[in-house]
Amino acid sequence: MLWLSEILLQHHEIETFEELERVVREHGQRGERFLRMDVKPQFEDTPEDWEDRLEAAFTAALR
Repeated sequence: MLWLSEILLQHHEIETFEELERVVREHGQRGERFLRMDVKPQFEDTPEDWEDRLEAAFTAALR
C-alpha cells in the first residue's frame, strides 16, 4: 500500500500539485495497487478536489 505522506517524504523535489500528480501517476504505472491519502498536500496550487484528482492520476495506469 502506498501512502501519500510517504510519496511526499521521498520526493522533496516536488514543489507543485501538478508535479505531485505526475509522481502519483508514475507510482500507479509501476504497479502499486492502493493509494491512501493520509495527508493533504500543502502546495499553494492544491485544488479543492485534490483527492479526486490524485485518485484519477493513480488509477489512470490501471485502465
